[in-house]
Amino acid sequence: MLNPRMGVEAEQEKLVLNYHNGALLKGRFTVNVLWYGSFTPTQRSIIVDFVNSLSIPAGAQLPSVASWWQTTEKYKGGSTTLVVGKQIMEGYSLGKHLNENNLLNLASRFNDLSAINLVLTANDVAVDGFCSSRCGTHRSINGRIPYVWVGNSEAQCPGQCAWPFHRPTFGPQTPPLVAPNGDVGVDGMIINIATLLAGTVTNPFNGGFFQGPPTAPLEAVSACVGIFGSAAYPGYPGRVLVDRRTGASYNANGGNGRKFLLPAMWDPQTFQCKTLV
Repeated sequence: MLNPRMGVEAEQEKLVLNYHNGALLKGRFTVNVLWYGSFTPTQRSIIVDFVNSLSIPAGAQLPSVASWWQTTEKYKGGSTTLVVGKQIMEGYSLGKHLNENNLLNLASRFNDLSAINLVLTANDVAVDGFCSSRCGTHRSINGRIPYVWVGNSEAQCPGQCAWPFHRPTFGPQTPPLVAPNGDVGVDGMIINIATLLAGTVTNPFNGGFFQGPPTAPLEAVSACVGIFGSAAYPGYPGRVLVDRRTGASYNANGGNGRKFLLPAMWDPQTFQCKTLV
């Protein structure tokens, strides 16, 4: 589960995520996307470009989304290739307030076994626990097919789930960064999608890599929350790159000329949170 806390001390101590001898997701998987509510074509293209950038061929401009994702290869067993598969435009079929069973129902609309189902809710859709304790989550269908849910927080809690592109709800009130794709809500979703996809492939069924109780684990990225660049500290995301043309902050290049801001990921070889810049 993703917890929207922020900030980790710049001086890192050794961080250990134990392996619990369970399954990891290795090999090729499709990422099916269910769009719940209203998303513009631009918003959809930003997210699709990000997911496809995770496994973009070698040669992409560094630092890249793909080089960030390569850290997951260090979690035993080799690489994980993700590519966008089926997409469903769901509308508001279950209303504008969803619970956990609704999310499971939506994730079950796909039948692929070698897939991760991604349920994305629009900025006018409330989900139980959204903002108060989480920005998204990953679970599984019958312990077999993993799924991820992430909500667009722009209209509900951007200070919690779209930081550092919005002033934080709590803590030091540092100026927000400029979102690299010009959409605070969707760029915030990218951070949470990245966090939860990494958690899904390294701890899909609560038997992988994590620290703490399996009901509220700290995983590959959630263990490094609040760190985006070097010298990060609570309330400060760290030193990142700035696009000279737009003034936007980023640390990863993606497909179709996209830029993204991605959180640090735990490196099993160094036992530290690894940033791209």
